[in-house]
Amino acid sequence: MFVFLCLNNNHTKFKMLKTLLKQVKQYKTASLLTPVFIMLEVVLDVLIPFVTAKLIDDGINAGHMPSVYKYGLVMIVMAFLSMLAAILAGRYASYASSGFACNLRDAMYKNIQRFAFSDIDKYSTSGLVTRMTTDVTNLQNAYQQIIRTSVRAPFNLLSSIVMCFVISPDLSLIFIVASVVLGIILALIISKVSKMFALVFKQYDVLNSVVQENVTGIRVVKAFVREDHENAKFWKAAERLYDLNVKAESLMALNRPLMNIVVYGCIIAISWFGAQFVVAGNLTTGQLTSLFTYVMSILMSLMMLSMIFVTITQSLASGQRVAQVINEEPDIVNPADALTEIPDGSIDFNHVFFAYKGGSGEYALNNIDLHIASGESIGVIGGTGSGKSSLINMMSRLYDASKGEVLIGGNNVNTYDLEVLRDNVAVVLQKNVLFSGTILENLRWGDENATLEQCRQACRVACADEFIMEMPDGYETRIEQGGTNVSGGQKQRLCIARALLKKPKVMVLDDSTSACDNTTDARIRAALRDNLPEMTKIIISQRISSIKDCDRILVLDNGKMAGFDSHDKLLQSCTIYQEICAIQEAAGGDFDKPQDDRKEAQS
Repeated sequence: MFVFLCLNNNHTKFKMLKTLLKQVKQYKTASLLTPVFIMLEVVLDVLIPFVTAKLIDDGINAGHMPSVYKYGLVMIVMAFLSMLAAILAGRYASYASSGFACNLRDAMYKNIQRFAFSDIDKYSTSGLVTRMTTDVTNLQNAYQQIIRTSVRAPFNLLSSIVMCFVISPDLSLIFIVASVVLGIILALIISKVSKMFALVFKQYDVLNSVVQENVTGIRVVKAFVREDHENAKFWKAAERLYDLNVKAESLMALNRPLMNIVVYGCIIAISWFGAQFVVAGNLTTGQLTSLFTYVMSILMSLMMLSMIFVTITQSLASGQRVAQVINEEPDIVNPADALTEIPDGSIDFNHVFFAYKGGSGEYALNNIDLHIASGESIGVIGGTGSGKSSLINMMSRLYDASKGEVLIGGNNVNTYDLEVLRDNVAVVLQKNVLFSGTILENLRWGDENATLEQCRQACRVACADEFIMEMPDGYETRIEQGGTNVSGGQKQRLCIARALLKKPKVMVLDDSTSACDNTTDARIRAALRDNLPEMTKIIISQRISSIKDCDRILVLDNGKMAGFDSHDKLLQSCTIYQEICAIQEAAGGDFDKPQDDRKEAQS
């Protein structure tokens, strides 16, 4: 493989190889023992035909039975030792390759946990899944072939050719010429196929993305009777993958017929010239028989080499994709000498601009100058795409500002330890996630050492204790994967309680009571106000009723501040806020319309 990599590419391949080999770790011994037992097996296998020739010439042809017994016993012992070496080689190879794959997945997963949102944006979720499954499996198979087959095949090939030279140097020149011709042919084929396999694995990402999107949104698909549309979309992705695989495999399929032509040409040549050598007395019958055995051994070695080249060609694309994730440096990392304490819940946005990497290049937030005192209750409202989520993501440093600075507790968020910052700025999303396990286990994501009473108190504030206690197993009730056995409102309240257990200085509710009725929504806000007056509360909502009692309300429009004041003052000074209130009073619905639509509705 090392020679192949050298010929195939440059520094990038060596960097990839270095990254992957670091994950061998505790499996180095098994990786080294495998080739040792493989070479022992090959040596024994190669010597057996040589002993067979002796048995034929000195025993059978000479009519000397003691020689038959002696060489026969030697062959049995050698065959047994070869089998034992093969078993040990297989065991160590499986142990090493499985462990190598396990380490690769672990290294990828750990680095993914460090990713900022901007890093996640760079890789699709389906792409990361493909890398941790299909790509790692390809590397596992390749690694096993590298430490096993790629040692056995060339060593067996060279050993067989050496034995052929020992028996007949003249006839052995046929193998040299054949090997050179076959090597050139294989190199030409693989150089073309390697690029095609890179496209194959990218298409795997596309296919997995289609599947993931469909399964995640299966309720919507069925509600809108769009199964045929989804089937057509899946078929298109699958057909593209089929076409790429057929092209790649069709080229790789040329390996075997070309190899057979070369090898069987060797057999014909040896048969022709070998017969003449036997008649002339330059070669014995036993030696010619052993030559044919070595020819078949060389044939098998070349077949194995062909398989290795196929596997390595596929694994090169997988190796690059896996190494890319392992080597990815997160955009957001802990600063040197990070601050580990946040004084209070004050928030300052000093002329902040923000744009998503790989986006349109336009700012999602434009010149946000915002100052919030610790303990204040702030409402945030605006239409889709107004920048609400971008605003809160920068508070907990899930994204960094493109320009300007964001301060929490009087210090730039970039100066805080990330764990400390995110523990003190708790964000409850509208579509938050519960994990499989009990309610109590889910709550303890906020504080793994929280007592039952602390969990109950947090649930009382979030108005969740009542429905939990009505369940048969109470706090030990099991939550199914994704929280499918609780309602949307119950899930949101559990997520609020989970965040409260972190005892944050800033709590962000990102439309996280949207699935609750107005009464429950009001009770949650009242409980937060009464029980945690010192905590800064940022409430994002589309309902005026959810934010009108806040100390101040931030109105966002197309990434800009359209207003920032109390409910009563905004009704007097902010046209957009007036429109929102008018629409909701007239229609009784939520506000989530672009500005043009709002004006049309108002007129």
